[in-house]
Amino acid sequence: MGRRPPRTETRQRVLDAAARVFAERGIAGASLREVAEAAGLTTGALYSNFAGKDELVLALMAEHVGMRLRRATEAVDDLDDADALLREVGARLIEAVQTDFTWQRLFLEYWGVAMRDEEVRAGLAARRREARAALTRAITRIADARGFALPVPAEQAAVVVLALSNGFAIERGIDAGAVPDGLFGRVLTLLAGDHR
Repeated sequence: MGRRPPRTETRQRVLDAAARVFAERGIAGASLREVAEAAGLTTGALYSNFAGKDELVLALMAEHVGMRLRRATEAVDDLDDADALLREVGARLIEAVQTDFTWQRLFLEYWGVAMRDEEVRAGLAARRREARAALTRAITRIADARGFALPVPAEQAAVVVLALSNGFAIERGIDAGAVPDGLFGRVLTLLAGDHR
């Protein structure tokens, strides 16, 4: 008999497989059976970790947002100049949009579903609150460590960053040349104004 993988390993295998299958087939076009097969698991193993497709999608979102946030904030840990910091954050976020547009397509697909389904919208809203809270903590930590005064409360700054990121992703997905690499950072610098 083979070794049964630990629950955390099984969960990660499902998440990794879901990212691949959803990218290839879309969320609506993919079945959980296909995800389980791609993970090399039974559907029972999948269901022992996720109640259904919505829970799987939301867990995938949480993992992805956390990874993006870590990458963006790690890049600025050693920067003390506010303008350089804002430009670097913008560059990292645009880079994420550019290299991971598949993720943006999946997010927008799920957003469309959520706008027509109250239960799905409630789940997505909860995950977005978690994402905003994590980003708020990162913004607060960076501003406090460097003595930056924020032009708006950190919670609102987090909303602005997420909204800009999603908007730039949409525009870049339609017409890549419409969003120059440095635009996000320049906009963040302008929004910060004299508060840096």
